[in-house]
Amino acid sequence: MGLSAYCVLHLCVTFAVALEVYQPRQSPGQSVFVRKSDIVEGFRLATRSLPGWLAPAEQHRIRRRSADRGDTCDALRGYEPKLVANTHSYIFNDLSGSVSLAWVGDGTGVILALTTFQLPFFMIKFGQSKLYRSNDYGKTFQDVTDLINNTFIRTEFGIAIGPENSGKVIMTGDVSGGPGSRIFASADFGNSFTHYDLPFIPLMQITYNPHDANILLVTSTHNQLWLSKDFGINWKKIYDMVCMVKWGPENTIFFTSHPNGSCIDRGMLDLKRTTDYGKTIKTMANNIFSFGLGGRFVFASVMTGKGTLRRIHVSVDQGEKWNMAQLPHVGYEQFYSILAANDDMVFMHVDEPGDTGFGTIYVSDDRGIVYSKSLERHLYTTTGGDTDFTNVTSLRGVFITSTLAEDSSVQSVVSFDQGGEWLPLLKPANSKCNTTAKDPEKCSLHIHAAYSTSMKLNIPMLPLSEPNAVGLIIAHGSVGDSLSTMNPDVYVSDDGGYSWFRALKGPHHYSILDSGGLMVAVEHSPTKPINQIKFSTDEGQCWSVYNFTNEPIHFTGLASEPGARSMNVSLWGYRDSVISQYWVSFTIDFRELLTRDCVTNDYVQWLAHSDDISDPNDGCMLGYKEKFLRLRKDSVCWNGRQYEVNPQPTLCTCTLDDFLCDFGYFRKENSSECLEQANLKGQDLEFCLHGKEEKLKTSGYRKIPGDKCEGGIMPERKEIDLRTRCVSDMVESELRSEVLKSSSSAAIIVTVTIVMLLSIMAGVLFIKKYVCGGRFLVHRYSVLQQHAEANGLDSVDEPLETNHAPNGKIEFHDDSDEVS
Repeated sequence: MGLSAYCVLHLCVTFAVALEVYQPRQSPGQSVFVRKSDIVEGFRLATRSLPGWLAPAEQHRIRRRSADRGDTCDALRGYEPKLVANTHSYIFNDLSGSVSLAWVGDGTGVILALTTFQLPFFMIKFGQSKLYRSNDYGKTFQDVTDLINNTFIRTEFGIAIGPENSGKVIMTGDVSGGPGSRIFASADFGNSFTHYDLPFIPLMQITYNPHDANILLVTSTHNQLWLSKDFGINWKKIYDMVCMVKWGPENTIFFTSHPNGSCIDRGMLDLKRTTDYGKTIKTMANNIFSFGLGGRFVFASVMTGKGTLRRIHVSVDQGEKWNMAQLPHVGYEQFYSILAANDDMVFMHVDEPGDTGFGTIYVSDDRGIVYSKSLERHLYTTTGGDTDFTNVTSLRGVFITSTLAEDSSVQSVVSFDQGGEWLPLLKPANSKCNTTAKDPEKCSLHIHAAYSTSMKLNIPMLPLSEPNAVGLIIAHGSVGDSLSTMNPDVYVSDDGGYSWFRALKGPHHYSILDSGGLMVAVEHSPTKPINQIKFSTDEGQCWSVYNFTNEPIHFTGLASEPGARSMNVSLWGYRDSVISQYWVSFTIDFRELLTRDCVTNDYVQWLAHSDDISDPNDGCMLGYKEKFLRLRKDSVCWNGRQYEVNPQPTLCTCTLDDFLCDFGYFRKENSSECLEQANLKGQDLEFCLHGKEEKLKTSGYRKIPGDKCEGGIMPERKEIDLRTRCVSDMVESELRSEVLKSSSSAAIIVTVTIVMLLSIMAGVLFIKKYVCGGRFLVHRYSVLQQHAEANGLDSVDEPLETNHAPNGKIEFHDDSDEVS
């Protein structure tokens, strides 16, 4: 299992105040922060409804796999003695204000807990770190602070865990009595550490080569790029001026640099690449504002030479050749953001001009060049860079996000076909529309995600799904005609978002264990101590309650091993004494609760995206059906660590639903037909591909990237080489520099002049249909019909910087193209 299987959890406590925990979706390098309670005032989300409201979703009638609620609530009896015997507590006897947790390896049971206490005194900060290690999933800990020589560890860099179950661990600390830095490195799952003094001060967390954990990369506070090939023993500076760096495929490193030694002017950066760890470095592009990687694509936001305007360029060969993406340009106050990406396609958010807080989602073709409009008024704040875009990893092709209406209302929408169509979420059958709804007849479920947490609402966790818990989603939500600021409830979907039911009243922390066979939850109570945990063996239909301690704790976080295969969950918090506060953890092992292993009869066949598994025409999504064996709701048994999701795919015949509307076409609501925009009838699209002008001949459809349908409807689509050369802005800048180097050659000057004249003539011929981007002819997006949910495609994940999702797709949450 790769780096995505590991998680670092950060729990901070502020003394003598009530606490509120903000726990984001856990992924490598991310943290969970405990924050002071905050009263939300003046935040109102108004109402919104969508045209064609709910019609498609209402047609989806889910049949439960087995057992109604009453049949499973009595499945567990006499569970308390078993849980009492398998509840373990540990008290951390130090005064630290924060604790960071890191799982080391997959299924090893090893947890490192780093506690930190820091006190500023005038211009000096005094700090103390203590390190604890557990090899039994947190049931017991050993104080191993001596392994780090009682050094103060810089918690802003976290605990860096190596990829591929390598057992590698790195922590960055301060050198005693000096300004230097040193690392503590372990190659044996934290059993022992060796320290090495660094010839620089790190600016970022040290990163591993995803394919070789011995090779490390980091930038320094002087923007130098440093590399180690021997797990931190020796370091070599490979470049002097680096603004941003990312690992590419295999041994490839991409980074940006400024020719004048400054990273402030982002639009003047050079994008460079090395494939041999710095021995040779090649400049791949100029005039770079930012760059990102996703799937097989490399993206660059490039200045156009027209003031502050910039455009997205894309490469599928690691930067050797670039094409300009057919997307609108943006100004300095706007940004591009890769929402999701895989090897087939890209979801790209393009910000609207001005401080609107929304933009448009576009989805790409399989080359990342031609884009279709997927969703308008997509909520994405410019102030904090918050978006609710969520990849539901438990079912293929499903994404949930939020839109912002003209009256400032926020409403959740879901796509089951990778952005082809967006719909409101169906109202849960066991919920009522809240009293604030203006129109109770237009009532649906709205999901709280990153935007709600940024507004300081009472949302302790983001939506949660796991690839090995098929169809399962847990999320906070409200039922009405828009997102509500009132306390949310916890809702569960067991079919990938088609249907929902209210599982728990009020906000909770939650986790998925045993590949979905067990769910646990703890009530979010910032102002009072707690001593109860809730658990369910039927995907949230029925919950049991267990008192894990007689002495309640101030709860700060719920921790379980990433990957949702463990049966252990830890509750972290602190207790007050007369003179101090101290950390305490409780680890509950649920393995003895499930007394038997699951067998064949415990599973039932389930067809994704389907109401009726017996219907031969039901369940087709992106060109194929997928059948799964899923645990029966009334089966109380253990899936086990070896449980694997094994879908049984069946190809489908192509229909119009397997195609997106092409450039200049749109779909009406509740229709599969793509209609040509009236102001573009009879016009063909020309675009630049690999340096040649191409003309697109289309009947209005292009196949969704990754769609595997065969036969059936196959609309005509072809591209014709116009035998005309074209260049993009970043290539053009390289040509200019070459011309300057060869200015003594009259022949070259004449040739360049002729090319320029030909380009001008071509621009005159096509001026009525096209607009120039540098010397690059692109379609004028201002003439595209403003039509919500007109087009759609696959999925990607966010800014121009990336995380790795457990289902193989790449989720982006870095700096993106946003202006910081």
